[in-house]
Amino acid sequence: MSAIPKHRRPKRRATRVLAVAAGLATVGALVVSLPASAGQDGAGGGKGGKKRTVDVQLLSFNDFHGNLQPPAGSSGQVTEKQADGSEKKIDAGGAEYLATSLRAARKGNPYSVTAAAGDLIGASPLLSGLFHDEPTVEAMNKLDLDVTSVGNHEFDEGAKELARMQNGGCHPKDGCFEKDGHGKGKKFKGADYPYLAANVTDEKTGKPILKPYWVWKHKGVKVGFIGVTLEGTPDIVSADGVKGLKFHDEIETVNKYAKILDKQGVKSIVTLIHEGGVPKSQTYNYDCDSPGAGDGISGPITTIAKGITPKVDALVTGHTHNAYVCTIPDPAGKPRMVTSASSFGKLYTDTTLTYDRKTKDIVRTSVKSANHVVSREQAKAPDMTSLISRWDKLAAPVANKAVGHISADIPGRGAGVPESPLGDLIADAQLAHAKSLDPEADLALMNPGGIRSDIVFKASGSEGDGVVTYGEAFTVQPFSNTVNLVDLTGAQLVTGLKQQVSGSNEASPKVLQVSDGLTYTLDMTKTGADRVVADSIKLNGKAIDPAATYRVAMNSFLAGGGDGFAELGKGTKPLVGSDDLKAFNDYLTANSSADKPIAPPKADRITIVK
Repeated sequence: MSAIPKHRRPKRRATRVLAVAAGLATVGALVVSLPASAGQDGAGGGKGGKKRTVDVQLLSFNDFHGNLQPPAGSSGQVTEKQADGSEKKIDAGGAEYLATSLRAARKGNPYSVTAAAGDLIGASPLLSGLFHDEPTVEAMNKLDLDVTSVGNHEFDEGAKELARMQNGGCHPKDGCFEKDGHGKGKKFKGADYPYLAANVTDEKTGKPILKPYWVWKHKGVKVGFIGVTLEGTPDIVSADGVKGLKFHDEIETVNKYAKILDKQGVKSIVTLIHEGGVPKSQTYNYDCDSPGAGDGISGPITTIAKGITPKVDALVTGHTHNAYVCTIPDPAGKPRMVTSASSFGKLYTDTTLTYDRKTKDIVRTSVKSANHVVSREQAKAPDMTSLISRWDKLAAPVANKAVGHISADIPGRGAGVPESPLGDLIADAQLAHAKSLDPEADLALMNPGGIRSDIVFKASGSEGDGVVTYGEAFTVQPFSNTVNLVDLTGAQLVTGLKQQVSGSNEASPKVLQVSDGLTYTLDMTKTGADRVVADSIKLNGKAIDPAATYRVAMNSFLAGGGDGFAELGKGTKPLVGSDDLKAFNDYLTANSSADKPIAPPKADRITIVK
């Protein structure tokens, strides 16, 4: 485990290219302001005629997940509430447009800092994932990201690989991906911005594996940033990824470092936290503070926000891939801004922090914030287009290979329902692979978080409509999990299904995708484990026998008890197959052709009662 890595200072803001954002989508954005109070307008002079207050622009985003190219299908759309109450879908996201949006937003703001709340890398499309996310780190450098917290996906390849993302160097196994001017391997430079991991420590030393905080300074103005990921990261990352690490309570950690920053004279503090909430509306510009402060959001971030010290002036959050701008009361009962900008670079948040030069603190009552759409109708950033083209040439031989054919869109990540057509297709593919290893395989289960995108009918390149390429399949399943077979009793299978909606998954259910033949009812009018109607669970029309043994296929993440499915981790007689992407591609190739494409599954295996 490495000590705290070095950090190279990002280039000065003056070097930025400020692009004109034609058609920048700000119409419809709901600006949220903290309630004003008498006597805190921040006006007044200072020494030498310098104003007492200065507005600091905080631009933020989260959960980019290596989406250098615009995400496909519904994964690349945001929903905007119109003035008449109707809703409009807007195509958004991608590095070329995010860079243009951020550069345009900075124009005219001399005090501007850009921050992120984790999962910038990991679970990435092939263009970035094939190269261990070096292209995304390069893109973040180019768009002048100043600081980010780690997220759970920053640990997908382990702490050593995360340290390489920060410090640079070629991959220990795959080497250097590009050549320099002398024909030798071009060394990866690493991130120009610091990754913050205040609540992630080395089990042996007890010290943070990366910087716990960072202070932005500009013309006498100082703003401290504390970065944390969710304490439950080990539950949603492979065991190898978090080996030797300890993850600590978010509230206790932030409060600890806020006190340290305060003693250093840094009174203005922002927390970057990779944990989030669930909004009442999926429109990005809904009123999160209706009828009262923070009433439009629920989930883990609400409890965390209410526990974090009032020394922290704003929270930039992520993880849930949702959009919200809320004011949630701090422990002193005072409103505090809590924001999240969806995912994949589809939105960015613009927050105004009014800095008081005398108190060195943020005038909380002057804080304003709004989410803005990263519209694809604006100009592309030429440097990002060049970056994408460069890496695309390296990826093309692998990415463009056809692996199957479909007759229509097959929604997955963007389906917006507990059981998705793509989830069923993946489960069927894993069962088919399992049966090739063991004909006694009975069923397959797939975790919803492992499905990262949709598969769309429209061609993404020159492959033609309806053709599924290796790159598109990789985007759906980028984790390199293996397909594992284990024995579970009927009782264990029922318990595993109940863990979808109980324990750590009760507040935010994780509904497993199931292979053809497994059916049951999920009654969401009930609570906890009772939501799974036990006597409705059937395999090929026959009730599950608690005493019988079933051969169950699942990916290695689930087989290790990931995502809160501890019971699935208790399987016996394990058999490890090929990686899940190969199983999926093999299924598409074997079961489809240009003449006989695969149709979207009906997604009717789970009956949902609402």
